[in-house]
Amino acid sequence: MNILWVFAHPDHRSLNGSLRDAALKHLADLGHLVEESDLYRMGWNPVVDAADYDHDPSDRLHVATASSTALRAGKLSPEVVAEQHKLRRADAVVLQFPLWWFSMPAILKGWVDRVFVEGFGYGIRCTTGGTQRYGDGLMAGKRAMIVTSMGGSEHTVSPRGINGELGELLFPIQHGFFWYTGMSVLDPVLIPSADRMTESDYDASKSKLLHRLDGLFTEPPIPYRHQHGGEYDAQFVLRPEFATGEVGVRVHIR
Repeated sequence: MNILWVFAHPDHRSLNGSLRDAALKHLADLGHLVEESDLYRMGWNPVVDAADYDHDPSDRLHVATASSTALRAGKLSPEVVAEQHKLRRADAVVLQFPLWWFSMPAILKGWVDRVFVEGFGYGIRCTTGGTQRYGDGLMAGKRAMIVTSMGGSEHTVSPRGINGELGELLFPIQHGFFWYTGMSVLDPVLIPSADRMTESDYDASKSKLLHRLDGLFTEPPIPYRHQHGGEYDAQFVLRPEFATGEVGVRVHIR
């Protein structure tokens, strides 16, 4: 199978770098073909601007329109097109990053912003006239997983932990990016207490990661609700007969 591994850490000598090396070797040993986007090493520019779309800078820039126009005309910047080709080839996408300020590093957010343009990541129309998203879209059929490290303990991202439950912290990425574009999302791999890791802790974390990678194509995904599955009303609000009396992001999981 083809796997795209997107790596967003500035130092290859880091814990993340070591785990990335072990993961890529393990996937290759399993017979998978792995492509990597090592964003810091690539010098990836995270900033969206008119140059991505061959857009006249003297004209007002409407990002969605300019990006979809450039996509159709084959005028997106070459580095954006290269990343889109990697995604089209991939059967699974893994994002690896340290959890900084409760989210992904800016360089990775900029990869999402620049690569997933209108007509590729969003704004894709159904034959019925609606929009393909939340379980549908160009990325449908692909699998996706987050591998993330954090300085705090795993207890701080437990259901009653002070930082909030991990699945809710990652909801904008897992549901709002992966699932929105059609990918089936696996539970994340968390590497906690990264700044206080002993050698035995590292061995356990490495073993956990490799074990999860063994199930990349067999593990059941998070059962998010499909936009067009009949559970949402015309305003895309969950119907009252589902998750009755509940609110918040958890209602979007069956």
